[in-house]
Amino acid sequence: MNRQKSFQNEQGAALYLVPTPIGNRNEISKRVLDTLNLVDVIACEDTRNSGQLLKTLDIHKPLIAHHEYNTQQSIPGILKLLDQGKKIAIISDAGYPLISDPGSGLVQAVIEQDIPVISLSGPNAALNALVASGLSTQHYLYYGFLDAKSTKRKKELFALKDFPYTMIFYEAPHRIEATLSDVLEVFGNRKIVLARELTKIHEEYIRGTVQEVLEICGELKGEMVVVIEGNTTSETQSLEEIVTKALELVQEGMKPKQAAGQACQNSAYSKNEVYQEMLKAKQ
Repeated sequence: MNRQKSFQNEQGAALYLVPTPIGNRNEISKRVLDTLNLVDVIACEDTRNSGQLLKTLDIHKPLIAHHEYNTQQSIPGILKLLDQGKKIAIISDAGYPLISDPGSGLVQAVIEQDIPVISLSGPNAALNALVASGLSTQHYLYYGFLDAKSTKRKKELFALKDFPYTMIFYEAPHRIEATLSDVLEVFGNRKIVLARELTKIHEEYIRGTVQEVLEICGELKGEMVVVIEGNTTSETQSLEEIVTKALELVQEGMKPKQAAGQACQNSAYSKNEVYQEMLKAKQ
């Protein structure tokens, strides 16, 4: 068991997890400024990006790189500095460190050395998007980035399609159209909110269905948070029942793939699953 009294030995070594603004620099807090001025060294993802931010804040501290590609070198180096009694802040390019950013391995290593790890409050894009989404906030899942490859991304989505609570994802603008296409195929046409450029001059919340947002997302730019309604289906239909419904729609004149897509809406099954079963039923 490890019990940390964060402020009982303020003179000793400590690792501070310091959030930085996600866009609007006026959101930086006095405590963040005080902490960045207090520490001896600042560890960051990109020394150039962080250097520009710190320069505008008139903070001049030694910077060391700590990112997902250099942890084998950076973690021992940071532990050595802490062992010398140094205070170190870790920051990301924007928002909370460790949230879809590197740092968990470092935190674990510091805790094992019985050195305090102190987290500061600050901006977070996921929570900003969630509370303004209009979707349920009582229970939610923060997932972060889905896989960049469609096949792996769909597997992740299939594992989440029955999850009953609001889900929060991060996505890059060049992948948003492909990602929402996969969401539509796996989840169906659920309610969705796409929040982009949060706290910046072009901040925008786009609320609608997956299909509605998909139709315009190709023209959108900036960092994005995707908030998706959980599975609200009250009755669980079997795959056999859904296939039967789809075949009935085909008899009424609908094309097979279209019928599969309509029959599986708000169900736990994807259009492809239903379509493949339809083909087997016809054999």
